[in-house]
Amino acid sequence: MPSEARDGASPVDVTVIVAVYNTMPYLTACLDSLVNQSIGADRMEVIAVDDGSTDGSGAELDRFAAAHPGVVKVLHQANSGGPAAPSNRALDIANGRYVYFVGADDHLGRRALEKMVAAADEWGSDVLVGKMEGVNGREVKQDLFAENRAEIDLFDSPLPWLLSNCKLFRRDLVERHKLRFPEDMRIGSDQPFTIEACVRAERISVLADYTCYYAMLRDDGGNITQGAVEIHTRLECAEKLFGFVAGLLEPGAERDAIVHRHAKWELTKPIRESLLELDEDARRDVCARVGAIVDRYVPDHVLALLPIRRKVRLRMAQRGDVAGLCASIKADAADATYPLVLRDGRAYYAYHGFDDPDAGLPDDLYEIAKGLRRRVTEASRTVAARRDGDVLEVTVRARITGADVEDPGTVRLAYAPRGRDRRVSLDEASGVTLDRALADDGLTLTARIPMPLLFAAGKDKRTLRLIVRVSGDTHDAVVPADLPGPCKSVLWHRARPFRLSVRGDARGHTAIETRPALPARAAARRLRRATFPGGK
Repeated sequence: MPSEARDGASPVDVTVIVAVYNTMPYLTACLDSLVNQSIGADRMEVIAVDDGSTDGSGAELDRFAAAHPGVVKVLHQANSGGPAAPSNRALDIANGRYVYFVGADDHLGRRALEKMVAAADEWGSDVLVGKMEGVNGREVKQDLFAENRAEIDLFDSPLPWLLSNCKLFRRDLVERHKLRFPEDMRIGSDQPFTIEACVRAERISVLADYTCYYAMLRDDGGNITQGAVEIHTRLECAEKLFGFVAGLLEPGAERDAIVHRHAKWELTKPIRESLLELDEDARRDVCARVGAIVDRYVPDHVLALLPIRRKVRLRMAQRGDVAGLCASIKADAADATYPLVLRDGRAYYAYHGFDDPDAGLPDDLYEIAKGLRRRVTEASRTVAARRDGDVLEVTVRARITGADVEDPGTVRLAYAPRGRDRRVSLDEASGVTLDRALADDGLTLTARIPMPLLFAAGKDKRTLRLIVRVSGDTHDAVVPADLPGPCKSVLWHRARPFRLSVRGDARGHTAIETRPALPARAAARRLRRATFPGGK
């Protein structure tokens, strides 16, 4: 059913709302993409609200309004401090059956509005998410856009990780539930609007087969959500978001899905490097406020879902451990790495506070629940490779410690021939010797591999691997190369010359490669000449 038009205006299919503040020159591309939409001028309107711009954005809006009368409507107002007020003002006069919000530094695909309106009409969508892509290095998660979906669930899909308002909303839904943007939030005001719209919607859909929205990362860092934002502004945003979600949703799995997202993103932003710029009293205040949010809104089972570094920092803030928190932030800023600890059949990431009685944090907080393969890869390096006669000697160092490492079956060295599923364990292969040295800083493995074992398959490439067994599961991780230079040599095997090399491949993984130095016939001719000088 068409939405009722306001002020006697003719209803249109879609109203595009653009909140504008100092977005030149990106604004021009945004407006061009709107006035050239394939849906046609008679089916759309653009309401752009200039929020007190000082860079010529207001004049550019007026230029487009003059060139496209009846399509582009421009409102000017004093700066309000964020996109909420201009968005609300545009909503108050929108005439479309649907409303769609566009960032003034972003732009749309030419058929975006036509395809989204058609899909929403066909599926009966109250909210429709058109496929989004990042531009100029802007990151946009793509999990939601695997395929067209006539209906998805907010709480059982990747949608909580895409809560911007860059979506098509049925205006009847917006007006029936009196949805507006909270004007006391300078950033993040689109999230309460989007969350409540999705909660109230009877159907949420995804259009994934056409890129509707191009999200631009500005060269000047001026995106309101991407650039530098004062730490207290981010903290106020987090406090309001958690309070809003708690007021909208009862405790349970649905609330947990949204809290998980906000705990991972909004709640950890105030305790990053910008915290170090504050004085001691301000740091304590930030920690206390973050800790209060964790206490009140973030259950332990939700906190457990976060990456180890983030949940440890949140626990430090909750405990008021300002010194420990700042130490961890400084170390991370310096790209510090941390060892893995294997003990009692479990794997831990020895981040700040691990095994520290003064920190008072439980081991469970540091346990690696998933991603152990990636952690092992991060912790290991091939540091030496040399040919010693008929033996290739390869040394791998891994920052892996703990009582379990003393068991040879817990951490093993192996290689994987290209195109084969089978991993060849180097402590089991015939003729291989494997020396193990365990020190406080980790494990060193040195394998001595006979050349016949490498050349038996002829032309072949092998990727060096570390095999780690934890809690009955085997994890197979590649070993990055950290060699001073490639190990290369030519030697004979079965009357043919072979090239042997140990180096980092295109992905930086340690690759052991053997390949014939010459075709078989050429090698035979050279052998005859060497054996019978002067002969043919």
